Amino acid sequence: MSIATVDTRRIGFDSATFEAFLATRSEPTWITAARRAAFETYQNLLQVDLDPEEFKRVDLRVFNAGKFRPTAEPADSTAIATLLSDKTEFGGSIAHVNGQSTFSQVSDEIQSQGVLFGELQTLLTSHRELLEPYFMTQAVRPDSDRFSAWHAAFWTGGTLLFVPRNVEVALPMHSLIAHSRNGVAEFSHTLIVLEDGASATLLEETSSASESIAGLHVGCVELIVGKNANLRYVQLQNWNQNSWHFAHQAGVVGSNASLQWTVVGLGSKLSHIHQDINLNGRAATAEVNGVTFASDRQKISYYTQQHHQAQGTHSDLLYKEVLRDDARVIWRGMIKVDAAAQQTDGYQRSDALMLSDHARCDSIPGLEIEADDVRCTHGATTGRVDEDQIFYCMSRGISRKEAMHMIVEGFFQQVYDRIPVEVVRETLSRTVQGKLGIEAVAV
Repeated sequence: MSIATVDTRRIGFDSATFEAFLATRSEPTWITAARRAAFETYQNLLQVDLDPEEFKRVDLRVFNAGKFRPTAEPADSTAIATLLSDKTEFGGSIAHVNGQSTFSQVSDEIQSQGVLFGELQTLLTSHRELLEPYFMTQAVRPDSDRFSAWHAAFWTGGTLLFVPRNVEVALPMHSLIAHSRNGVAEFSHTLIVLEDGASATLLEETSSASESIAGLHVGCVELIVGKNANLRYVQLQNWNQNSWHFAHQAGVVGSNASLQWTVVGLGSKLSHIHQDINLNGRAATAEVNGVTFASDRQKISYYTQQHHQAQGTHSDLLYKEVLRDDARVIWRGMIKVDAAAQQTDGYQRSDALMLSDHARCDSIPGLEIEADDVRCTHGATTGRVDEDQIFYCMSRGISRKEAMHMIVEGFFQQVYDRIPVEVVRETLSRTVQGKLGIEAVAV
């Protein structure tokens, strides 16, 4: 079935749902006006085919948005199991459950530096003049496609981190996005802005309160990195396998700035991430790490673009995927180099390790280069676990599961070595063990 023949009514919300949603909101008129404009764009884009290059391998036939609705009912985050929240010291933490902010704190020391960290709508309202120029204008725009417009109309709070010029936030910050009720649609938004010379780390994770509930997440992540700034951002996607996950995520990196971005895909029934890295300042640098472990009948899809827009920019993307059972992973990557981006150095690679005969991985790298003084390379590999390696381990008293764990850990090690945050490396290792059925993941 082509994208054009998918019933658009099954992958959208109608006007009645939108008006009911607005009735639950208490926000400034300028935000409501922006929502109405986005919803009009959304309705128009529902009549436009999705980009076949991005979506032709993402089967939306079984997705029915009518099963999910936003909720304004209060929620509690204390019962949500997380992978990161109690594993290290954080400078600030925030939690969102079912689209509602339930918990937020930041240390006095970080606040005294002029850092803003907390619930997005609250801070966007109180600091409109400072923050509005960044919100869905530079990294992700409402008219990108129907999913970005859908999000722009229905966004339900989220996380805001703003770091002023030349301020270094030494401790990492933590953000949790969670579902605790069946049938909830939430549209949390993450906006990180680092002014020139600033430095910060945000660790973000998604989670479900139980394995039985079904949820929908239509999210957005915007990373704005000023000149000479340094941002580390990790998103650990760990929804249950009844959840649907769609997100537009984009970073904008200024001159001599660096962005290290780690994407982890563990959960969801179907997940599709549109990820853009925009290097629009001279000598801007981005390192993108991806770790995916799909099992059962999970489908996880990535559409990535490394867009070099200025001279001397550098990007390095490395994705590693492990698949078992009947899982499927899709990665479509593009390095795009503008004519002005001479002396660009771009690299992308995706490696997949198959643990079963029925798993499938589609890896499609690409280059679109308009400059003539560049070094851009790409590659993709897909392979099976070597049974001789397993036999070798078992002949020395190691069980098959333990041998498989050693092989998978070795496969992921190249990405682990690129992640400087120790708690993230340790969490990924424990989670891999859980996926292999060796032991329960410690939380």
